[in-house]
Amino acid sequence: MSLSVHLLVLFLLSLTQHQTPAFAAKKSYVVYLGSHSHGRDASLADLSRVTESHHEFLGSFLGSRDDAEEAIFYSYTRHINGFAATLEDEVAAQIAKHPRVVSVFLNQGKKLHTTRSWEFLGLEQNGVIPSESIWKKARFGEDIIIGNLDSGAWPESKSFSDQGLGPIPPKWKGICQNDTDPLFRCNRKLIGARYFNKGYAAAVGPHNAFFDTPRDYEGHGSHTLSTAGGNFVAGASVFGYGRGTAKGGSPRARVAAYKVCGPRVAAGECFDADIMFGFEAAIHDGVDVLSVSLGGGAPSPLFNDGIAIGSFHAVTNGIVVVCSAGNDGPSDGTVSNIWPWLITVAASTMDRDFSNYVVIGDQRRFKGASLSPKSLPGGKFYKLISAADARLSHVSADEALLCQNGTLDPRKVKGKILVCLWGENASIDKGEKAFLAGAVGMVLANNMSLGNEIKAYPHFLPASHVNYGDGAAIFSYIKSTKFPTAQITRVVTNLGVKPSPLMAAFSSKGPNTITPEILKPDITAPGVSVIAAYTEAVGPTKRKFDKRRVSFNAVSGTSMSCPHVSGIAGLLKTLHPEWSPAAIRSAIMTSATILDNAMESIMNNSFYEATPFSYGAGHIQPNRAMDPGLVYDLGIKDYLNFLCSLGYNAMQISMFSDGAYNCSKHIGLLDFNYPSITVPKLSGSIMVTRTVKNVGLPGTYRASILEPNGVSVLVKPAYLKFKKINEKKSFKVVLKAKGASVTGDYSFGELIWSDTEHYVRSPIVVKAI
Repeated sequence: MSLSVHLLVLFLLSLTQHQTPAFAAKKSYVVYLGSHSHGRDASLADLSRVTESHHEFLGSFLGSRDDAEEAIFYSYTRHINGFAATLEDEVAAQIAKHPRVVSVFLNQGKKLHTTRSWEFLGLEQNGVIPSESIWKKARFGEDIIIGNLDSGAWPESKSFSDQGLGPIPPKWKGICQNDTDPLFRCNRKLIGARYFNKGYAAAVGPHNAFFDTPRDYEGHGSHTLSTAGGNFVAGASVFGYGRGTAKGGSPRARVAAYKVCGPRVAAGECFDADIMFGFEAAIHDGVDVLSVSLGGGAPSPLFNDGIAIGSFHAVTNGIVVVCSAGNDGPSDGTVSNIWPWLITVAASTMDRDFSNYVVIGDQRRFKGASLSPKSLPGGKFYKLISAADARLSHVSADEALLCQNGTLDPRKVKGKILVCLWGENASIDKGEKAFLAGAVGMVLANNMSLGNEIKAYPHFLPASHVNYGDGAAIFSYIKSTKFPTAQITRVVTNLGVKPSPLMAAFSSKGPNTITPEILKPDITAPGVSVIAAYTEAVGPTKRKFDKRRVSFNAVSGTSMSCPHVSGIAGLLKTLHPEWSPAAIRSAIMTSATILDNAMESIMNNSFYEATPFSYGAGHIQPNRAMDPGLVYDLGIKDYLNFLCSLGYNAMQISMFSDGAYNCSKHIGLLDFNYPSITVPKLSGSIMVTRTVKNVGLPGTYRASILEPNGVSVLVKPAYLKFKKINEKKSFKVVLKAKGASVTGDYSFGELIWSDTEHYVRSPIVVKAI
């Protein structure tokens, strides 16, 4: 079958999945029966009787109790009396006439909240966009061009619809490379798409025809590109969860996909040669912002890093380049994409989660995370078994506990809820093995290293991911109970979760191992369970076993936080086309917050106070970034001086920058005009210099300091008076170790310049020795 025929079949299949069936459609209803007679102190038997009564009541309308049990997905048994079920309209009307029934009403959403992250970031409120929102001020990023180096795009996604958009900006020089895939069509939204795979082929070997297209067969590229610049799509959800209107950070921007990644292999899936060619093409094509959710493990030297090289050339052409920090946390010194011309983004949670509960036989409840579209019958308890007790005879308990392939005995698993331990194999794979072994549900329990980090996965069976402490309690219950039982409740979407944000455990952390004088990451943004467009070439788990297809998927990673910042950079570029990439980064960093939505310090996933090594300058605040007051600007010469201070010689730098360059012996890394101040080795005292540029009205700014532990900080001068826009002023910061107070470890403080309207905040990171 040719590629075009194969894609046509996929497309037609996706259409048939959305056709209206000839038989009566079912909808979800709530049947309200009033209150209970059992009172507040109901026994388990009382609750069970209520559930049974609901099944019998609905069964009298549907013709059988079994049909009722399948239809009911909630049974309200404690205080509210009633149930929620999937019913035909005629059946709901009949039930409404019954004398026991108080009311029957459609299970309707009250608000639209996907992607929730933009409301969490203050761009909208309850579905309404305030006049002070950067979205309105920046016209939703109108006609800004955002490029994405990733795995391509799924052009049929509604996120890439060109509805409401005018002609393609005349500066665009790109192409729609669909020579081998005629069904791949660009439009006034997705204005360009290209693929680069020769580097992959050279490293991995020959590839098939699916490589020779910008079409996204992986899902990552569609997700990241739509997060940055996807159009408005009403009714988006993942299996009905998080339903609302999806949109990117710059929803009226034009977008371009540069496919530089192929299927995952041991060496990686995105190779430097292809990445660099992608940068090259994007610079030529005329993009304004480049979103790059790619990276390696440990940072490489500059000239061994395709992203570092390609991004430098992009920045010299005025393109804002935003990169992910990496997913190698929570260990220190794991951050990648550390070069100072990049905006490096960490990942944190938003105030939405997808949760359910594991309820064990003694009625203890443990909150977990899940996106399982299937659920167990409400109120019914099942036998609960540890995977270690469900092993095949030749398998060790430790191997079976991980629910790896070939370790589980179906005779022991069938009909039970299986408890698996996180680690080694992918969480989705554990669910698949549990499902194939006959489990009715799965509890995924964290090991000690993962701690409190739980994620919502679209498992094949009812499942719940619980933290280490709760998992340990469940294992203990199994060991201490003769006949352990449990139930897994239906998944619900929760909004307004506090505290938020929390730093994601996977998010890579500083210090910067190449140049510790430059704080990385720069900023944090939502990167957990982000809903955005997806490919329909594979299922949401990307496993061959998974035949499901979704238009939107919830994915976690710094890959997801990165395009949030890319979208916001597009808005800032629209508002301030004269700003340099460094000025845009400065505005984003100095306007960030280090407080959560409970007005407490942002914490990590273990509920300890996080530091700038986790979140950089803090959590992004787009509406404040559009009017930062002052910026720490940098030009190409500053970056060349930076390279000189690292030890690169004039010849290397001249070749890198395509121009003559002389290294000055007076350049110091500590004086590099970054929006943060980092001193990795403070002995005695040191003075650093910074320069700020006024991008607002004339005014006088006063310096205030929060000193790091064991370090005194003095700012000279303490006041800066600006008489006009773009005026620059320099100041010095003297840092001095306090002798006996020195800890020998990093400590953290801050410098704030304020005119009472603007608060230009810079983190101070010092290691006094």
